[in-house]
Amino acid sequence: MLYPLKFKPRIKERIWGGSAILRKRGKAAARLAKDKLYGESWDLSSVKGDISVVSNGMLKGNNLSELIEVYMGELVGEENFERYGLEFPLLVKYLDCNDRLSVQVHPDDTLAEERHGSFGKTEAWYVAECKEGAALYLGFKDRTISREEYIAAVAESRLEELLNKVEVKRGDVFFIPAGTVHALGAGIEVVEVQQTSDITYRIYDWDRVDSEGKSRELHTALAVDAIDFEADAEELHRRYELSKGGEAKVIESPYFTMTLHDVAERKELDRAGFDTFIIYICLEGEMTITADGIAESLAEGELVLVPAELNEVVVEGCGRLMEVYTLNK
Repeated sequence: MLYPLKFKPRIKERIWGGSAILRKRGKAAARLAKDKLYGESWDLSSVKGDISVVSNGMLKGNNLSELIEVYMGELVGEENFERYGLEFPLLVKYLDCNDRLSVQVHPDDTLAEERHGSFGKTEAWYVAECKEGAALYLGFKDRTISREEYIAAVAESRLEELLNKVEVKRGDVFFIPAGTVHALGAGIEVVEVQQTSDITYRIYDWDRVDSEGKSRELHTALAVDAIDFEADAEELHRRYELSKGGEAKVIESPYFTMTLHDVAERKELDRAGFDTFIIYICLEGEMTITADGIAESLAEGELVLVPAELNEVVVEGCGRLMEVYTLNK
């Protein structure tokens, strides 16, 4: 019988990372060198070479792809299994941006399949922590910018002049469809939910170099055909109101739906008719998720995957919870 599943984080060094992940991933980070920069914690993944491994219950030690192979639609939902096979549809990360990330763009499904035999990469950010005045870059200031103007700006190292800069606060949500030029700024920590794809076209890296004096590879030629020059940054900043004990659906896309819940004591989460897995991420506080009578505790920053075959979900505790799923319609 399936039950709510937890996984071991896979922690990555990044040139722009910091030390927050060492603190926030507890035992998973205990053996890591303390003098390194860690930028990403891959908390749920089926990317080849980085497949998540179960950390709780009788299935402990099995990886996510193995579970999908055995349980198929009972785990992910019949339509998801038919569409994605052994590949889990979503990748969930926690990012600690101690420095600015590169300005980048991701291809859509069509271009990614044509070039890489892969899915594209549409993603979303939830701002978990940020320093005062922290900002990110999302789309262009002028949505009428031409392909030629963009190419000239890149060649002349003045791309930053064209980018739309957005100051952030804790709890902000941003939707980043494939094709949207973007970059996270320094002093921001985010929960990132995305399609299962690791394809990134790096456009500009702020002229920085690594510890060996080497700059990272850029993909400016590949990026041009991937960019949506008319992306509406204002629309992609998903503003919402969340009352005590309430909920707010902040993203509904073909790739994933994201809902935020305020949890005050006990809350029943309706999933009637949902033939899909659901990921629950504890954003603030502590809580317990119970699915079909099987309980699993969640501390801040932890996630649990509730299989599609489990129907009755109750959350108890106090804090903020993210709910994410892929539902083919």
